[in-house]
Amino acid sequence: MPFVVTENCIKCKYTDCVEVCPVDCFHEGPNFLVIDPEECIDCTLCEPECPVSAIYPEDDVPAGQERFAALNAELAKEWPVIATRKEPLPDAAEWDGKPDKLPLLQR
Repeated sequence: MPFVVTENCIKCKYTDCVEVCPVDCFHEGPNFLVIDPEECIDCTLCEPECPVSAIYPEDDVPAGQERFAALNAELAKEWPVIATRKEPLPDAAEWDGKPDKLPLLQR
């Protein structure tokens, strides 16, 4: 069961999670990260590292966020791998916890 990056990562893009991933399954877009479900080995290391609680096991994705499993799989094929921590987006703290951010996702 792979892990899934959900809506709260949009416009935050903290990358603490990528440093602990042993298989480099994270991919980076302009304002969001995704996990490649084909590469994820379900190690659980990334989930507690996310400062905005945006990573969940696929079976535990919050209600209303289920579409993010397919979105992670789709975008992982298009975006480059990220394996090194970077600074979060400049206004990340302001976006933490805001609902309905999916329309703001930049591809």
